Amino acid sequence: MSTDVQADTTVIKALRRLRMPQTQRNREFWLLLFACAISGAALTLVQLGALGTIDPMILAIGGGLAALAFALHIVLRFVAADADPFVVPIATLLTGLGVAMIYRIDIAFANTGWNAYSTKQLAWTAISLAGAITVVILLRNYRILFRYTYIFGLAGILLLLLPFVPGLRIPDANAQVWVSLGGMFAFQPGELAKICLAIFFAGYLVRTRESLTSVGKRVLGITWPRMRELGPVLVVWLVSLGIIVVQRDLGTGTLIFGMFVAMLYVATGKTSWVLIGLGLVVAGVAAASQILSYVQGRFVNWLFLFDSSKVDPDGAGYQPMQGLFGLARGGLIGTGWGQGRPEITPLAHSDYIITSLGEELGLIGLFAILCLYMVFVSRGVRIGLAGQDDFGKLLATGLSFTIALQVFIMVGGVTRVIPLTGLTTPFLAAGGSSLVANWLIVALLLRISDGVRRQPRVVIG
Repeated sequence: MSTDVQADTTVIKALRRLRMPQTQRNREFWLLLFACAISGAALTLVQLGALGTIDPMILAIGGGLAALAFALHIVLRFVAADADPFVVPIATLLTGLGVAMIYRIDIAFANTGWNAYSTKQLAWTAISLAGAITVVILLRNYRILFRYTYIFGLAGILLLLLPFVPGLRIPDANAQVWVSLGGMFAFQPGELAKICLAIFFAGYLVRTRESLTSVGKRVLGITWPRMRELGPVLVVWLVSLGIIVVQRDLGTGTLIFGMFVAMLYVATGKTSWVLIGLGLVVAGVAAASQILSYVQGRFVNWLFLFDSSKVDPDGAGYQPMQGLFGLARGGLIGTGWGQGRPEITPLAHSDYIITSLGEELGLIGLFAILCLYMVFVSRGVRIGLAGQDDFGKLLATGLSFTIALQVFIMVGGVTRVIPLTGLTTPFLAAGGSSLVANWLIVALLLRISDGVRRQPRVVIG
């Protein structure tokens, strides 16, 4: 009798495992439908608030992008049924809100056609979703990436060096981070480099974790590593400083080093690595602020923004001031879609899109967006921690931390919590290279989550 009960219990558990992927995808379907509805409503409210009428063309284009998002959902049903159900809807909603705000700023400047930033963003969104679908289909097993650890490391370095190749670099750019492809459009290879370097860091740390966790001296209750284990950290630190000095890109250098330290902490579990990393960041930034004029200028704007004797309110201080004034005008509930004046702030569609959204959606709307990021990052970290594979754990955690750090750097920069750096807000800000890279991160997280959640299927009958 007990044998029959045990057999029935096994059958019930097997049936539950069979239904679980379908439940995940159904949950994703309804969340994705909700995300597309919110994005469509945002576009509609922008038109009503700024134009007083509805243009069906932009809604049709938005509908086409929603169809691509559902195409990704359908692909997941067939090739990655166990993938996390929250990642795609959150990324879709953030992208849709970004397109709506960029479109609102285009209306203010009467930008139409290909000259409109929203048109380019819609095109890049289609490319990004197509790229994510391609990765999900072709990358059936994410562990294959582990075999090519050092190739990805080399690819990341080469991508960072592309802006210095004659014929590709843009000579008039403030930072040497852009390349011109055929003279038609610009692309920032550093966005793809961070993904390649995340794969390299994950593979490298899996191979060298034992040496990095070797016993060191214990001081103040913390075990500090030996000097010979500091080599990899110092190399990545010097590479990050090289990015800041040579490419004049404070944001990417900080992002890459922060990602490596976070992955190093996950791999070793040593608090000392975090403290060493923070110490190196402080030392590097302090040295750069004294030696490099553009870094020093950012610190002056940060510390003395409203001191007219040190910061010109009509010059370098104009942009951050207008951004803060826009946030102040938005208040708690905002002016409403299409009712504010975010276009007054320079680069309101890219660097300062957070202040644009804060002005028209208010503090409540901005907190809702930050909560979306928080859930996205937490799901990514959960994907990593749920798996038994060290490579997948490090890669998922590193990619998730990259998104979190990038959001913190941008939101902290425009609100004067930290000095402003040259990065983009993930999914929201205008920029094709950033959007493509972030959707590729989505695809990798989906593949990792499917891999770590997949359980042996029991076929009955």
